[in-house]
Amino acid sequence: MDWSHYRFRDVWNLRAPRADVYAALERAEDYPQWWPQVREVTPVGERSGTARFRSFLPYDLFVTADERRRDPEAGILEIAMTGDLDGWARWTVTAVPGGTRAVYDQEVVVRKPLMRRLAVPGRPAFLLNHALMMRAGERGLKAYLGRS
Repeated sequence: MDWSHYRFRDVWNLRAPRADVYAALERAEDYPQWWPQVREVTPVGERSGTARFRSFLPYDLFVTADERRRDPEAGILEIAMTGDLDGWARWTVTAVPGGTRAVYDQEVVVRKPLMRRLAVPGRPAFLLNHALMMRAGERGLKAYLGRS
């Protein structure tokens, strides 16, 4: 097993129209407004950008993201990532009774040297760090959608 390899799936149930959720998720440059752990997003071109993340643990992750798929009809947003995390992430946004379900799938290999050195003993903390980040993101998006 590669202890630096991670697969995540997070499901957010939101009381907002599908179109509003999709629109918020496709504007990555606005994530820092509602997702506290997304510290910075800088567009680099029409379909790429850089991002800096920091959750509970005291380290930043830097990635470059390149859009692989943007399909409003199917409700899919997908990126390829390189940098401290190499892999991909995808939002799948679907209408459900009472609102919208946003499913976040991610598969990455950690490249940040410190995290690789701590891969085995640090894995439970890294998983918790991710869970806390995702929980805060869900809360932040709910509040953001409530204001807009």
